[in-house]
Amino acid sequence: MRGEQPDQVPWFGDLDYWATALMARGLRKEGFKESPEYIDWHRQLGVGFYLQGHFPFKTIIENCDVKEWKEDQRRYRSVETPHGKIQECWTWLDSSFTEAPTEHLIKTEKDLPAYRFMMENTRYEADYSYAEDRKEQIGEQGALLCYLPKSPFMQMVALDAGIEAIMGIFMDAPDELDETVAAIGASHDKAAQISLDSPAEILMIPENLSSEVVGPLFFEKYMQDYQTRWARKIEAAGKFSCIHLDGTLRGLLREECMVGLSFIEAMTPSPVGDLPVAEWSSYVGATDTIFWGGIPGSYFTDIVDDEEFDRHVLETLSIMREEPRYVLGVADQVPPDGLEARVKRVRELVDKHGRY
Repeated sequence: MRGEQPDQVPWFGDLDYWATALMARGLRKEGFKESPEYIDWHRQLGVGFYLQGHFPFKTIIENCDVKEWKEDQRRYRSVETPHGKIQECWTWLDSSFTEAPTEHLIKTEKDLPAYRFMMENTRYEADYSYAEDRKEQIGEQGALLCYLPKSPFMQMVALDAGIEAIMGIFMDAPDELDETVAAIGASHDKAAQISLDSPAEILMIPENLSSEVVGPLFFEKYMQDYQTRWARKIEAAGKFSCIHLDGTLRGLLREECMVGLSFIEAMTPSPVGDLPVAEWSSYVGATDTIFWGGIPGSYFTDIVDDEEFDRHVLETLSIMREEPRYVLGVADQVPPDGLEARVKRVRELVDKHGRY
Protein backbone atom coordinates (compact mmCIF):
# COMPACT_ATOMS: atom_id res chain seq x y z
CA MET A 1 0.00 0.00 0.00
CA ARG A 2 3.02 2.28 0.45
CA GLY A 3 4.20 1.54 -3.08
CA GLU A 4 6.98 -0.81 -1.99
CA GLN A 5 7.56 -4.47 -2.86
CA PRO A 6 7.47 -7.04 -0.04
CA ASP A 7 9.46 -10.26 -0.22
CA GLN A 8 6.44 -12.32 -1.25
CA VAL A 9 2.73 -12.02 -1.97
CA PRO A 10 0.95 -10.99 1.25
CA TRP A 11 -1.66 -13.47 2.55
CA PHE A 12 -4.58 -12.32 4.70
CA GLY A 13 -7.85 -14.01 5.61
CA ASP A 14 -11.18 -13.07 7.13
CA LEU A 15 -11.88 -15.77 9.75
CA ASP A 16 -14.76 -13.97 11.50
CA TYR A 17 -17.61 -16.09 10.09
CA TRP A 18 -15.73 -19.33 10.76
CA ALA A 19 -15.03 -18.21 14.33
CA THR A 20 -18.71 -17.34 14.85
CA ALA A 21 -19.67 -20.90 13.92
CA LEU A 22 -17.00 -22.40 16.18
CA MET A 23 -18.31 -20.35 19.09
CA ALA A 24 -21.92 -21.37 18.35
CA ARG A 25 -20.85 -25.01 18.34
CA GLY A 26 -19.14 -24.58 21.70
CA LEU A 27 -15.67 -25.15 20.22
CA ARG A 28 -14.47 -21.66 21.16
CA LYS A 29 -15.29 -19.64 24.26
CA GLU A 30 -17.65 -16.67 24.30
CA GLY A 31 -15.74 -13.51 23.49
CA PHE A 32 -13.09 -15.42 21.52
CA LYS A 33 -13.12 -12.99 18.59
CA GLU A 34 -12.33 -10.02 20.82
CA SER A 35 -9.57 -11.77 22.78
CA PRO A 36 -5.79 -11.97 22.23
CA GLU A 37 -6.32 -15.69 21.56
CA TYR A 38 -8.05 -14.77 18.31
CA ILE A 39 -4.90 -13.10 17.00
CA ASP A 40 -2.84 -16.06 18.25
CA TRP A 41 -5.13 -18.32 16.20
CA HIS A 42 -4.20 -16.34 13.09
CA ARG A 43 -0.51 -16.80 13.96
CA GLN A 44 -0.95 -20.55 14.39
CA LEU A 45 -2.74 -20.77 11.03
CA GLY A 46 -0.15 -18.61 9.28
CA VAL A 47 -2.63 -16.02 8.06
CA GLY A 48 -2.49 -12.24 8.33
CA PHE A 49 -5.17 -10.45 10.38
CA TYR A 50 -7.02 -7.35 9.22
CA LEU A 51 -10.80 -7.55 9.37
CA GLN A 52 -12.57 -7.15 12.70
CA GLY A 53 -15.69 -5.39 11.45
CA HIS A 54 -15.56 -2.59 14.02
CA PHE A 55 -17.36 0.74 13.93
CA PRO A 56 -15.37 3.01 16.31
CA PHE A 57 -18.40 5.00 17.40
CA LYS A 58 -21.64 4.65 19.31
CA THR A 59 -24.93 5.40 17.55
CA ILE A 60 -27.58 7.21 19.61
CA ILE A 61 -31.09 7.86 18.27
CA GLU A 62 -32.78 10.82 19.96
CA ASN A 63 -36.32 12.24 19.99
CA CYS A 64 -37.71 8.83 19.04
CA ASP A 65 -39.18 5.96 21.03
CA VAL A 66 -36.83 3.08 20.25
CA LYS A 67 -37.68 -0.43 21.44
CA GLU A 68 -35.63 -3.60 20.98
CA TRP A 69 -36.62 -7.15 21.91
CA LYS A 70 -36.11 -10.78 20.96
CA GLU A 71 -38.57 -13.60 20.24
CA ASP A 72 -36.85 -16.97 19.86
CA GLN A 73 -34.52 -16.59 16.87
CA ARG A 74 -35.92 -13.20 15.86
CA ARG A 75 -34.47 -9.83 16.86
CA TYR A 76 -36.84 -6.85 16.59
CA ARG A 77 -36.40 -3.08 16.65
CA SER A 78 -39.13 -0.47 16.36
CA VAL A 79 -38.63 3.28 16.04
CA GLU A 80 -41.59 5.55 16.78
CA THR A 81 -41.29 9.05 15.29
CA PRO A 82 -43.63 12.03 14.85
CA HIS A 83 -44.06 10.79 11.26
CA GLY A 84 -45.02 7.24 12.16
CA LYS A 85 -43.43 3.99 13.30
CA ILE A 86 -40.94 1.84 11.40
CA GLN A 87 -39.93 -1.66 12.44
CA GLU A 88 -37.41 -4.30 11.44
CA CYS A 89 -36.78 -7.96 12.26
CA TRP A 90 -33.57 -9.95 11.84
CA THR A 91 -33.81 -13.74 12.04
CA TRP A 92 -30.95 -16.01 13.13
CA LEU A 93 -30.51 -19.31 11.26
CA ASP A 94 -28.79 -22.09 13.19
CA SER A 95 -28.02 -23.95 9.96
CA SER A 96 -25.92 -21.11 8.56
CA PHE A 97 -24.75 -19.41 11.81
CA THR A 98 -25.89 -16.01 10.63
CA GLU A 99 -28.85 -13.65 10.59
CA ALA A 100 -30.60 -11.72 7.86
CA PRO A 101 -33.43 -9.15 7.68
CA THR A 102 -36.83 -10.78 7.37
CA GLU A 103 -38.60 -7.44 7.85
CA HIS A 104 -36.99 -4.19 6.72
CA LEU A 105 -37.36 -0.79 8.36
CA ILE A 106 -38.41 0.62 4.99
CA LYS A 107 -41.14 -1.20 3.08
CA THR A 108 -42.40 1.57 0.76
CA GLU A 109 -41.95 5.29 0.20
CA LYS A 110 -44.55 5.85 2.94
CA ASP A 111 -41.88 4.90 5.51
CA LEU A 112 -39.36 7.46 4.29
CA PRO A 113 -40.51 10.50 6.36
CA ALA A 114 -40.16 8.50 9.59
CA TYR A 115 -36.84 7.06 8.43
CA ARG A 116 -35.47 10.52 7.56
CA PHE A 117 -36.55 11.85 10.96
CA MET A 118 -34.67 8.98 12.62
CA MET A 119 -31.54 9.78 10.60
CA GLU A 120 -31.79 13.50 11.28
CA ASN A 121 -32.03 12.76 15.01
CA THR A 122 -29.12 10.33 15.20
CA ARG A 123 -25.86 11.39 16.79
CA TYR A 124 -22.56 9.58 17.22
CA GLU A 125 -19.95 9.38 19.97
CA ALA A 126 -16.37 8.23 19.53
CA ASP A 127 -15.61 4.84 21.09
CA TYR A 128 -11.97 3.95 20.48
CA SER A 129 -11.28 1.61 23.41
CA TYR A 130 -11.75 -1.61 21.41
CA ALA A 131 -9.62 -0.32 18.52
CA GLU A 132 -6.83 0.67 20.91
CA ASP A 133 -6.88 -2.75 22.58
CA ARG A 134 -7.00 -4.55 19.24
CA LYS A 135 -4.06 -2.56 17.83
CA GLU A 136 -1.92 -3.72 20.74
CA GLN A 137 -3.05 -7.32 20.27
CA ILE A 138 -2.30 -7.37 16.54
CA GLY A 139 1.35 -6.42 16.75
CA GLU A 140 3.09 -7.52 13.54
CA GLN A 141 0.39 -10.06 12.61
CA GLY A 142 -1.54 -7.58 10.50
CA ALA A 143 -3.18 -4.18 10.50
CA LEU A 144 -5.91 -2.37 12.40
CA LEU A 145 -8.95 -1.76 10.20
CA CYS A 146 -12.11 0.09 11.24
CA TYR A 147 -15.31 0.86 9.38
CA LEU A 148 -16.84 4.05 8.14
CA PRO A 149 -20.60 3.87 7.72
CA LYS A 150 -21.81 2.45 4.43
CA SER A 151 -22.61 4.92 1.69
CA PRO A 152 -26.17 6.19 2.20
CA PHE A 153 -27.54 4.21 -0.74
CA MET A 154 -25.97 0.94 0.43
CA GLN A 155 -27.25 1.55 3.97
CA MET A 156 -30.70 1.27 2.44
CA VAL A 157 -29.97 -1.54 -0.03
CA ALA A 158 -28.00 -3.83 2.29
CA LEU A 159 -29.67 -3.15 5.64
CA ASP A 160 -32.73 -0.95 5.90
CA ALA A 161 -34.84 -1.52 2.76
CA GLY A 162 -33.46 -4.14 0.38
CA ILE A 163 -33.05 -3.78 -3.37
CA GLU A 164 -36.66 -4.71 -4.23
CA ALA A 165 -38.12 -1.88 -2.13
CA ILE A 166 -35.45 0.52 -3.39
CA MET A 167 -36.36 -0.24 -7.00
CA GLY A 168 -40.02 0.44 -6.26
CA ILE A 169 -39.21 3.74 -4.56
CA PHE A 170 -36.82 4.72 -7.36
CA MET A 171 -39.58 4.20 -9.92
CA ASP A 172 -42.48 5.69 -7.93
CA ALA A 173 -40.93 8.40 -5.76
CA PRO A 174 -37.45 9.35 -7.01
CA ASP A 175 -37.48 12.76 -5.31
CA GLU A 176 -38.28 11.12 -1.98
CA LEU A 177 -35.38 8.72 -2.51
CA ASP A 178 -33.00 11.59 -3.31
CA GLU A 179 -34.08 13.45 -0.19
CA THR A 180 -33.62 10.35 1.95
CA VAL A 181 -30.15 9.59 0.57
CA ALA A 182 -29.16 13.19 1.35
CA ALA A 183 -30.45 12.88 4.93
CA ILE A 184 -28.50 9.66 5.50
CA GLY A 185 -25.40 11.26 4.00
CA ALA A 186 -25.54 14.23 6.36
CA SER A 187 -25.81 11.81 9.26
CA HIS A 188 -23.13 9.39 8.07
CA ASP A 189 -20.62 12.17 7.45
CA LYS A 190 -20.54 12.83 11.20
CA ALA A 191 -19.85 9.17 11.96
CA ALA A 192 -17.29 8.89 9.17
CA GLN A 193 -15.26 11.75 10.65
CA ILE A 194 -15.15 9.92 13.98
CA SER A 195 -13.86 6.81 12.17
CA LEU A 196 -11.26 8.91 10.36
CA ASP A 197 -9.97 10.20 13.70
CA SER A 198 -9.74 6.69 15.21
CA PRO A 199 -6.48 4.73 15.71
CA ALA A 200 -7.24 2.68 12.56
CA GLU A 201 -4.50 2.28 9.96
CA ILE A 202 -7.03 1.21 7.30
CA LEU A 203 -10.58 2.49 6.90
CA MET A 204 -13.18 0.50 5.02
CA ILE A 205 -16.47 1.61 3.53
CA PRO A 206 -18.23 -1.74 4.06
CA GLU A 207 -20.47 -1.65 1.00
CA ASN A 208 -20.91 -5.41 0.45
CA LEU A 209 -21.25 -4.76 -3.26
CA SER A 210 -22.20 -7.10 -6.08
CA SER A 211 -22.57 -5.82 -9.62
CA GLU A 212 -25.82 -7.62 -10.42
CA VAL A 213 -27.51 -5.77 -7.54
CA VAL A 214 -25.95 -2.31 -7.87
CA GLY A 215 -24.71 -1.43 -11.35
CA PRO A 216 -23.18 1.74 -12.84
CA LEU A 217 -26.47 3.68 -12.82
CA PHE A 218 -26.98 3.59 -9.07
CA PHE A 219 -23.25 3.75 -8.37
CA GLU A 220 -22.75 6.97 -10.32
CA LYS A 221 -25.96 8.58 -9.07
CA TYR A 222 -25.85 7.70 -5.39
CA MET A 223 -22.47 6.27 -4.32
CA GLN A 224 -19.53 7.64 -6.27
CA ASP A 225 -19.39 11.07 -4.65
CA TYR A 226 -19.53 9.69 -1.09
CA GLN A 227 -16.77 7.15 -1.73
CA THR A 228 -14.54 9.60 -3.61
CA ARG A 229 -14.86 12.30 -0.98
CA TRP A 230 -14.00 10.01 1.91
CA ALA A 231 -11.23 8.22 0.02
CA ARG A 232 -9.55 11.61 -0.39
CA LYS A 233 -10.04 12.51 3.27
CA ILE A 234 -8.58 9.15 4.34
CA GLU A 235 -5.55 9.64 2.11
CA ALA A 236 -5.05 13.19 3.41
CA ALA A 237 -5.03 11.76 6.95
CA GLY A 238 -2.15 9.44 6.00
CA LYS A 239 -4.27 6.30 6.15
CA PHE A 240 -5.41 3.68 3.64
CA SER A 241 -8.91 3.18 2.25
CA CYS A 242 -10.87 0.29 0.81
CA ILE A 243 -14.34 -0.97 -0.04
CA HIS A 244 -15.77 -4.48 0.20
CA LEU A 245 -16.68 -5.83 -3.27
CA ASP A 246 -17.37 -9.51 -2.70
CA GLY A 247 -19.90 -10.37 -5.42
CA THR A 248 -19.77 -10.19 -9.19
CA LEU A 249 -17.12 -7.78 -10.50
CA ARG A 250 -18.09 -6.90 -14.07
CA GLY A 251 -20.11 -3.71 -14.06
CA LEU A 252 -18.55 -2.12 -10.95
CA LEU A 253 -14.86 -3.00 -10.74
CA ARG A 254 -13.77 -0.45 -13.33
CA GLU A 255 -15.91 2.24 -11.72
CA GLU A 256 -14.59 1.48 -8.23
CA CYS A 257 -11.00 1.71 -9.45
CA MET A 258 -11.69 5.33 -10.42
CA VAL A 259 -12.68 6.36 -6.88
CA GLY A 260 -9.13 6.66 -5.54
CA LEU A 261 -9.24 3.86 -2.97
CA SER A 262 -6.05 2.21 -1.76
CA PHE A 263 -7.48 -1.24 -2.45
CA ILE A 264 -10.62 -3.22 -3.22
CA GLU A 265 -11.14 -6.11 -0.84
CA ALA A 266 -12.70 -9.62 -0.95
CA MET A 267 -12.59 -9.82 -4.76
CA THR A 268 -14.11 -13.16 -5.74
CA PRO A 269 -12.76 -14.70 -8.97
CA SER A 270 -14.22 -17.30 -11.25
CA PRO A 271 -15.25 -20.08 -11.07
CA VAL A 272 -17.32 -18.69 -8.18
CA GLY A 273 -17.24 -15.06 -9.35
CA ASP A 274 -17.49 -13.71 -12.89
CA LEU A 275 -13.95 -12.48 -13.63
CA PRO A 276 -10.72 -14.55 -13.50
CA VAL A 277 -7.80 -13.14 -11.51
CA ALA A 278 -5.79 -13.10 -14.75
CA GLU A 279 -8.21 -10.51 -16.20
CA TRP A 280 -8.49 -8.15 -13.20
CA SER A 281 -5.67 -5.85 -14.26
CA SER A 282 -6.49 -5.66 -17.96
CA TYR A 283 -10.21 -5.24 -17.27
CA VAL A 284 -9.78 -2.00 -15.29
CA GLY A 285 -6.96 -0.44 -17.32
CA ALA A 286 -4.39 1.92 -15.84
CA THR A 287 -4.96 2.30 -12.10
CA ASP A 288 -2.95 2.11 -8.87
CA THR A 289 -5.74 0.36 -6.97
CA ILE A 290 -4.56 -2.80 -5.20
CA PHE A 291 -6.59 -5.99 -5.66
CA TRP A 292 -7.21 -8.04 -2.48
CA GLY A 293 -8.80 -11.50 -2.64
CA GLY A 294 -8.52 -14.42 -5.04
CA ILE A 295 -9.52 -17.58 -3.11
CA PRO A 296 -13.30 -18.19 -2.95
CA GLY A 297 -14.58 -19.11 0.49
CA SER A 298 -16.02 -22.41 -0.73
CA TYR A 299 -12.49 -23.53 -1.63
CA PHE A 300 -11.77 -23.87 2.08
CA THR A 301 -14.39 -26.64 2.41
CA ASP A 302 -14.50 -30.26 1.29
CA ILE A 303 -16.77 -29.26 -1.61
CA VAL A 304 -13.48 -28.65 -3.43
CA ASP A 305 -10.84 -31.41 -3.39
CA ASP A 306 -7.20 -30.89 -2.41
CA GLU A 307 -5.94 -31.08 -5.97
CA GLU A 308 -8.25 -28.34 -7.23
CA PHE A 309 -7.47 -26.18 -4.20
CA ASP A 310 -3.73 -26.35 -4.83
CA ARG A 311 -4.21 -25.77 -8.56
CA HIS A 312 -6.28 -22.63 -7.97
CA VAL A 313 -3.95 -21.13 -5.36
CA LEU A 314 -0.85 -21.82 -7.47
CA GLU A 315 -2.45 -20.31 -10.56
CA THR A 316 -3.48 -17.25 -8.56
CA LEU A 317 0.01 -16.86 -7.10
CA SER A 318 1.56 -17.10 -10.57
CA ILE A 319 -0.36 -13.94 -11.48
CA MET A 320 -0.03 -12.11 -8.17
CA ARG A 321 3.75 -12.48 -7.96
CA GLU A 322 4.21 -10.70 -11.31
CA GLU A 323 3.81 -7.27 -9.69
CA PRO A 324 3.22 -5.94 -6.14
CA ARG A 325 -0.39 -4.83 -6.62
CA TYR A 326 -2.13 -7.92 -5.20
CA VAL A 327 -2.91 -9.27 -1.75
CA LEU A 328 -3.95 -12.91 -1.62
CA GLY A 329 -7.10 -13.12 0.47
CA VAL A 330 -10.24 -15.13 1.21
CA ALA A 331 -13.14 -14.06 -0.95
CA ASP A 332 -15.06 -13.34 1.04
CA GLN A 333 -14.81 -15.42 4.24
CA VAL A 334 -13.79 -18.88 5.41
CA PRO A 335 -17.26 -20.43 5.94
CA PRO A 336 -18.54 -22.36 8.99
CA ASP A 337 -17.49 -25.72 7.48
CA GLY A 338 -13.98 -24.46 6.67
CA LEU A 339 -11.06 -26.86 7.03
CA GLU A 340 -8.12 -25.80 9.19
CA ALA A 341 -5.70 -27.71 6.97
CA ARG A 342 -6.78 -25.63 3.96
CA VAL A 343 -6.02 -22.34 5.70
CA LYS A 344 -2.59 -23.62 6.77
CA ARG A 345 -1.95 -24.91 3.25
CA VAL A 346 -2.17 -21.42 1.78
CA ARG A 347 0.79 -20.25 3.86
CA GLU A 348 2.80 -23.29 2.74
CA LEU A 349 2.08 -22.51 -0.91
CA VAL A 350 2.78 -18.78 -0.53
CA ASP A 351 6.10 -19.44 1.20
CA LYS A 352 7.16 -21.83 -1.55
CA HIS A 353 5.63 -20.23 -4.65
CA GLY A 354 4.74 -16.65 -3.73
CA ARG A 355 8.08 -14.86 -3.99
CA TYR A 356 8.39 -12.04 -6.51
